[in-house]
Amino acid sequence: MPASALAWTSVLLWAAAAGLFSWCAAAAACRATYVTLADGRRRERRLPFSFRLLLPLAPNVARPFRSPALAGARERVASQLAAAGVDGLLAPWEFLSLKLLLPLCLGPFCLLALHLALRAAGPDGARLLPPLGVLALVLLWCRPALWLRAAVRRRKADIVKALPFALDLLTLSVEAGLDFMSALRRCAERPGAADPLSEELLRVVRETQVGTPRRDALRAFAARAGVPDVRSLVGALVQADELGVSVGAILRVQAAQIRQRRFERAEKLANEAPVKLLGPLVLFVFPAVFLVLLGPVLFRLSGQF
Repeated sequence: MPASALAWTSVLLWAAAAGLFSWCAAAAACRATYVTLADGRRRERRLPFSFRLLLPLAPNVARPFRSPALAGARERVASQLAAAGVDGLLAPWEFLSLKLLLPLCLGPFCLLALHLALRAAGPDGARLLPPLGVLALVLLWCRPALWLRAAVRRRKADIVKALPFALDLLTLSVEAGLDFMSALRRCAERPGAADPLSEELLRVVRETQVGTPRRDALRAFAARAGVPDVRSLVGALVQADELGVSVGAILRVQAAQIRQRRFERAEKLANEAPVKLLGPLVLFVFPAVFLVLLGPVLFRLSGQF
């Protein structure tokens, strides 16, 4: 075969491979992912693009992560996925597989980009390639854990934000004559309820409907949420259920306490604001002010000498 024909064949094969990869990447980017709520509704959850791109490859490397030796790691990941609200979207072994697939599949592209960038920077940049390459691979390995931690943090913040209003509605419903589970269902299915707290309350209602004791369903809700206010509320409700105390009185007391703690958190953040602003002021604002005020004076003084 002539050399020109071989070159054109290789170019066409590389173009076909690049086109196939681009098509797979575009399909992964446009693919929407959903979780099924307790009442059968589906709600969209957006995974990072790299996760959606590499998730179909997870079964190929999942055998070590399904072994009994990693049962404890899978349980910890499962609790974190439940706290992030994606337990119906990602299995623990898939999440652990992504930690291996990201540096294995995306690492060569990152190393190639670093090599080209450092080579363009000059001969001294080549010495930085090994440490920067190792750092890039470590960041790719840690990327799933960092994303999951941020997702858990956002979901906890949404639960804390929605809890006072939901608790007030629950208190009014119980004091109006509804039993606790009916009031909980009304609070979870209220119009426009699309926050994580309503999803968790709906899950509690469905678990009790299939036979789970109410206290166990509430304790599971507190474990999934991981929020101190929810744990305090669930502890008070379980204790009221065991002692036969009025649920309405407990809810009203808990609502007042949660609002007080929310006010204290807001006051703490407001008191921390001046300290956080001190660094940007010293580094950026004060030098600019001194330059504007003292610049002309220094310029005139420098002209006299």
